[in-house]
Formats: sequence, C-alpha cells, structure tokens
Amino acid sequence: MKLLDLVHREPVPEPWAEGDNIPWDDPAFSERMLAEHLCDEHDRASRRPAIIDEHVDWIHNGLLSGKPSRILDICCGPGLYVARFADAGHECVGVDYSPAAVAYAKREAENRGLRCDYTLSDIRTAEFGAGFDLAILIYGELNVFKPADALTILKKARRAVADGGLLLLEPHTYSTVKEIGERPASWYSAEDGLFSDRAHVCLTESFWDEATETTTVRYFVVDAASGEVSRYAQTFQAYSDERYRAVLEEAGFGRVEFYPAFGNAEPASDFVVIVART
Repeated sequence: MKLLDLVHREPVPEPWAEGDNIPWDDPAFSERMLAEHLCDEHDRASRRPAIIDEHVDWIHNGLLSGKPSRILDICCGPGLYVARFADAGHECVGVDYSPAAVAYAKREAENRGLRCDYTLSDIRTAEFGAGFDLAILIYGELNVFKPADALTILKKARRAVADGGLLLLEPHTYSTVKEIGERPASWYSAEDGLFSDRAHVCLTESFWDEATETTTVRYFVVDAASGEVSRYAQTFQAYSDERYRAVLEEAGFGRVEFYPAFGNAEPASDFVVIVART
C-alpha cells in the first residue's frame, strides 16, 4: 500500500474481510512476537511469570486434584504454561501457529527433559489427538475466529478430551470485545516493534459492528524510510455467557461452569474462565 491507499481505504471494514488475523505464522513477525511473550514487564502477549504460576497451581490442584494427567494446550505460544504443567508431573502436548514460539518451546523441553510435544499448525486444521484429561484454550484466543471455525475448534477439543475430562476456556467478555471496537483511533512511532524491525509509525482504528457483534481492528504500519504502508486487520467475535454455553453444548460438552478468574487469582475483567465437562 501507499499513503494514498490509506486515505482511500474503505471507511468501515467488513468482519474478517481484510484478513483472518495478524500474521502469527510469518517467521519475522513470530520472532518479534516471541520477544513480547518472553518479556516479564507486561502482559500484552503472555502473562507475567507470577500470574502464570497462580493459574497453573489452580489448574493442577483445583481442577486436576494434583493427579498426573494428559494436557492439551491449544494456542500454546512458547510453552510457558505447558512447561509448568510438565514440571508438575503432567504429560503435555502444545499446538501453535507461530514458528518462533514453537521452536523456542521445543528447545526448552529438550534442554530441560520435559514430557512435552509441540506441533506447529493452524488450530483450525490441526489434528489434536485423543485421550486427554484436560484441554485448555486461554487468553481470549477463541474470539479471533469466525463462529464456524470456533465451533470446529471446540468440536475437535471435545474429541480430544476423554470422557470425564475437562475443557478450560478463557475467552473475552462481551463487554470487552465491544469496548475494543469503540476505542478512538490512535497512533504511535517507534524505532522498531512488533509490526516492523525498522523505524515506523503505526496507525490503529477500531470498529464495533452491532449487527454481527464483532470488533475489527485495523493496523496501518508506515515505514519511516520508504513511506510504504502495510495493513493488518483482526476481528473479534463477541459472545454473551448464554452464547458461550450454547456453543460449548453444541460442541458436545456437558456441564458448563463460569468463574471470574483462575481460583484465587486476581480477576481479569477482560476475560471469563469457563470449565466445560465431558
């Protein structure tokens, strides 16, 4: 794109029409995202270590009663949860779309002798396997998928979890998705960052679509030297609690329970914790 293309952009984007997601599978982007995952000064990509420790402790002791189990982490990133589960005696499998994150997770598992397997794959098409006691899909990842794809992912998670097992889901609340879509346009400049390793300006605009209950966020990244513009877009589907329950039941899960947070961890108002039983 050129700057003039930015001026002449469509005033309001259609949900998912300008891209399924930001480019998690691009090698250079995934390397920059990995640095964000591993930074313990913020929670923008992965949570800080102390928070992850609290979550894993609740899952290990509260949901799994401290029993060694088989755990599937869908969208595992660099394996920060998986590694801790393995340290606690669980056998784990992680699936993610980011080559840098999966490569890092594999190195950590090999170096530390952890019982972890990782697969680099799009979770919409990946085979999850079977016989797991617990599957997790956390940090709002479900919301970035079209409803049909989200249902497909949840159905595969149901087939992966053994009878009597659990799914732990942590999606965005309805109000959070709507609030993101109603944010004013903004911009920042940087010498390098998530979207580029060169000096650039990033312009962001968000749109809430009441009819489809979706938020679409556009990112226009202007290279400072050339003026070339790269566009990325990300759409989030909003769900009420009733709709989360309905889609989980359609996917084949039984009792569905809602929690404000992971056990005694500080509630994160952006998310809801859902435990669905098989």
